[in-house]
Parts: sequence; structure tokens; C-alpha cells
Amino acid sequence: MKEMDWRNLEEFKGIDLNDSFILSWEQSTEKLTFELIISIWPESEFYTKPHPDEYTCYRKGTLSFTGIESLVGLASMESTRYSTDPDGSIDYGNIDSLVKSERGFNLGGEFGEVTVGGGKLHFEIHT
Repeated sequence: MKEMDWRNLEEFKGIDLNDSFILSWEQSTEKLTFELIISIWPESEFYTKPHPDEYTCYRKGTLSFTGIESLVGLASMESTRYSTDPDGSIDYGNIDSLVKSERGFNLGGEFGEVTVGGGKLHFEIHT
């Protein structure tokens, strides 16, 4: 299997990770989970009409990697730069890249560059 960009993965049909925002992340022995505000477009089954003040439909969701064998490059949230939104909430920027490879996953953004060894990707939009 060659490397595959997230845009070519079926679970992200109608989703724009580059316009989604990281709210937090948590790591345990074999799992890494990102809590997100997800940018959803009409191609997605989860799309609904945006609120008047929204660019597109946004909903909370989770991006997880389970059964991971190794994790390199993940900084703590406390040591990562964040943005404060007008409503007072904070986020850690977008996911600029997510690539699936034979060895696992590589993802990057304002939170850093992270290599996930092995594991499975799970993507869920909270309804």
C-alpha cells in the first residue's frame, strides 16, 4: 500500500480537515484521540444547513487512532500554542495533513508533526 492522503479516505467524504479545529487531545497507552469542531460540506451525509454566522456546517467530532504501537512528536497541550476565539473558547488550529501509510499515520498542524505507528483510524461526528 502506498501512502494515501486523508482526502482519498471514504470516512472523510464531504469533510474538510483543513477547516476543522482541534479542541483537545488525549493519549493513553494504545490510543490517541483528538476532539474537533469539524467542517462539513454538502457531500457528507452529516451536512445540515449552516447557522447564519457559519461559513459551512460545523459539528463536534472525534478523530482517534486505536491499537497504536508507537507515537512520536506529540507535544502536551500545555506546551502548544493555541488561539482564543471571540466567544472565549480555545483551539489548537487545524489538521493541515493526515497521511495513511503501511506503517501507520502521519499528521501535522499547528500542534506539531506526529507519527502514529500502526493502529486503526476512527472518525466520528457527534450527532
